[in-house]
Amino acid sequence: MKPSIPQGTRDFSPADVRRRQYILQTIKSVFEVYGYQPLETPSMENLSTLMGKYGEEGDRLIFKILNNGLHEKKDQAKLNEEWAKVLEKPYSATAITERALRYDLTIPFARYVVMHQNDLVFPFKRYQMQPVWRADRPQRGRYREFWQCDADVVGSNSLLNEAELLCIYQSAFHQLKVPGIQVKINSRKVLAGLAECCGALDKLTDITVAIDKLDKIGWDGVEKELIGRGLDADKIAYIQQYLSVTGNTEERLVIMETLLQASDIAQKGIAELRTTLHYFEQLKHPEWTSELIVDFTLARGLNYYTGIIVEVATTAVKMGSIGGGGRYDDLTGLFGLKGLSGVGVSFGIDRIYDVMEELALFPVQVDITTKILFVNIEPKAEATILTYLSQLRNAGISCELYSETAKFDKQMKYAHRRTIPFVGIVGESELAENKIMVKNMETGTQELVTITALSNLLS
Repeated sequence: MKPSIPQGTRDFSPADVRRRQYILQTIKSVFEVYGYQPLETPSMENLSTLMGKYGEEGDRLIFKILNNGLHEKKDQAKLNEEWAKVLEKPYSATAITERALRYDLTIPFARYVVMHQNDLVFPFKRYQMQPVWRADRPQRGRYREFWQCDADVVGSNSLLNEAELLCIYQSAFHQLKVPGIQVKINSRKVLAGLAECCGALDKLTDITVAIDKLDKIGWDGVEKELIGRGLDADKIAYIQQYLSVTGNTEERLVIMETLLQASDIAQKGIAELRTTLHYFEQLKHPEWTSELIVDFTLARGLNYYTGIIVEVATTAVKMGSIGGGGRYDDLTGLFGLKGLSGVGVSFGIDRIYDVMEELALFPVQVDITTKILFVNIEPKAEATILTYLSQLRNAGISCELYSETAKFDKQMKYAHRRTIPFVGIVGESELAENKIMVKNMETGTQELVTITALSNLLS
């Protein structure tokens, strides 16, 4: 049988893992500068924890896990009846499946907060870096197994949190040197005001789901979807007017204040956008080059958002969003803990990796693990080289000895393919002088040095 892996998943080579760790470590350092603490949750959750939290489209993408021992169930007639329903339409039955792979990190975080509420200090700020799974159609930049990297704070209503999360995005992408970053923000309250003003408040979810597809299917596709969801021509014309607002940030805010003046919830959303922007201006670093854009077409289809929403993309590579998030005022209420507001953002690690790979943004040092390889050419030198290895490793310098006796050329090719920058040669003459011939693999130059000098060179 020819070995393979499931569609939409990937193996990661040592070089891949080092580069991914570079991204994760960079983002982790930013999270911790802003006071966030690490957290991990199980790969699987109870299905009841996940279902109904991501909207109709999201629920269809949840990977459900079949119960164990289905063939041993006594009531096979009931089991067959439930299985038939599963085959007909999206349907879940506890007789068949009670657990699922996590779809994102936010809902499991809300579940964790509720379960551990008496042990936490609020506001509680956490970051989480783990894989998630979605039964999506694999394509460029879209996988069935991928990593998310989240930061959330719960127990605070302050818009300072939104501003700091925007700063986290700006700082992380600045450090990763990803060009063309656009951080777009909107408010679900503004979208609720749109539904209210066009007379379709009961269709808010339908409207946001349709608008969320604007970049993918264009206005004609959105219009068709709105018609299919029962909106009439007048309501659709109002939505089109809303989506057509242009100008700089202040101009768009002013136009939207007028367009949605009949809605108190919309006016509150616009005021929150202004406050968030004000905080951000006070916090931002002058060297950050990413754009912060108020984009009223931004919808984000997840049902649990209630306030400011954010999405990140880059114009440098044709790719979907590489980050997103928003405010959720009562997410823990889904699990019985009312009145605990939260806000969070997520980094799409896999897409960020693809962008950086395509643009060749990874530093050369990321690919270097071993700094020096000692070649194995003189049996009498082995004990001395092992002493050198111990000294260098104690100094925190990565090094290794080619473990097999092989031709010199083969050992040099090994160093080249491993991108090891230096090779150490200890032959009879070097052994006699208690020194090492060090070859720079990039320049080809050689130098005879002591172990102390070598340690200083590689430090």
